[in-house]
Amino acid sequence: MLELGLSIAALALAGCDHAPDQAQADLDIPAAYRASTTGAAEAWPADDWWTGFGSPELNALIEQARVRNFDILAAIARVRQADAQVRIGAAALLPTLNGTSSAGWEHFGINTDTTTTHGVARSNASADFRNYSFGLNAAYEFDFWGHNLSHKQSLIASAQFSRFDQRTVALTVVTNVANTWFTALALADRLAVAKSNVAAAEQTLAVIRGRLQVGTASALDVANQATLLSGEQANIPNFQSQLEQALIGLGILVGEPPERIVVRPGTLTALKLPLVSPGLPSALLERRPDVASAEAQLIASGFDVTTARTAFYPTINLTGSGGYQAPALNALISPGGFIASLAAGMTAPIFDGGALRGALDQARGRQAELLADYRKAVVQAFTDVDNALVAWRYGSEQEHLQQIAVEAARQAATIARAQMGAGTADVTAVLTAEAAQFTAEDTLVQVRLARVQALLNLYKALGGGWRKSDADKFPGLSPGMLEGGVALPVGGNR
Repeated sequence: MLELGLSIAALALAGCDHAPDQAQADLDIPAAYRASTTGAAEAWPADDWWTGFGSPELNALIEQARVRNFDILAAIARVRQADAQVRIGAAALLPTLNGTSSAGWEHFGINTDTTTTHGVARSNASADFRNYSFGLNAAYEFDFWGHNLSHKQSLIASAQFSRFDQRTVALTVVTNVANTWFTALALADRLAVAKSNVAAAEQTLAVIRGRLQVGTASALDVANQATLLSGEQANIPNFQSQLEQALIGLGILVGEPPERIVVRPGTLTALKLPLVSPGLPSALLERRPDVASAEAQLIASGFDVTTARTAFYPTINLTGSGGYQAPALNALISPGGFIASLAAGMTAPIFDGGALRGALDQARGRQAELLADYRKAVVQAFTDVDNALVAWRYGSEQEHLQQIAVEAARQAATIARAQMGAGTADVTAVLTAEAAQFTAEDTLVQVRLARVQALLNLYKALGGGWRKSDADKFPGLSPGMLEGGVALPVGGNR
């Protein structure tokens, strides 16, 4: 009977389609970026790209964040969980073996008529029965249809997703640290500009008050200059507050209480701006961990569909046991005490109220959702690069023009002050020139920050030096499983 059942299963297996139910991505990959400049040499970010900014403080903060950031630590823990799930799923492909042992003792009283008390016979004899046994039980499920194998492959792809996701989290944390640090540098620069403007406005106010004493200025002139001075002074607490909040925000990023943050920012102008340039859009997909994460999830969903589909087929189990049993411990291991059994069984679903069909439809719906997510991740990658390139290009142009505006405003303010001192210009011209200078200088710092942030976003959009070919793959990953994109056709309909 067992041989007949195995033969039937083998014939059914021969007609079963084992192709995984993977989806055809049909990606629309452009030949070049919309915002790319012709003739730009390909220059991908290095693994330690942040060191190119030339900030020792930033390097120290990022190194600390990579070791102690809570989100990174949580992502690493999720990798360990996913690896454990693979080991759990792989166990279904192997036999199970359990050991058993037992010892029993029973006591029975034996009634006799040897004594009678008040007409009732009493027993004056007894018997003891002992039994000892030990053995092994084994069970194995023949995975003819690939049900357990596809579940294991799904878990492997999910474990790979957790690795890619951990790199995505790490890249996000690193860029957040850099962005917070750059913001702090910009606020320190804005604070310095505000203090410089306050000093210049105080000097002008002193000159106007001197002219008021000799009758060449009015009280209104003094009040207007005092208003300008007060406005600049009011900016200082605001910038100090934002600067302290930026430094406090570094604490959660580097895994420290805010009280442990003792680093103080310098100036944004001291940063180096190492240039990077993307290669072909098709190469970007191999350098974005978030795209790789979406791909791994999609691959896992294909194996989930296969698992749900093979649940319709029968399952064949083989169980066996062997051991020894004897009434005396010293006679336990003997040829006469050996016992053994072997059984094979097949279980096939006949009626389940549509549960299996519902599980299959759910798996296919999930696959369709993840396919859309994967396509979106690919388009989002191209969008991020184009946005960063546009922001960098026009940010660089804006900073250049704003620097010219600052120089012109400073020159105009210097001329206005000189003419006021010589009595050839009124106070209104000085007020206007100084206000324009103060605004232009503060705007320049903000424009410079936006340009640096655009470069930072470009590093992030290009994957921060990560490459899928160098990624840590789960041991036992099927050849080609996560290589070359998702390109297997959907198949295996029941």
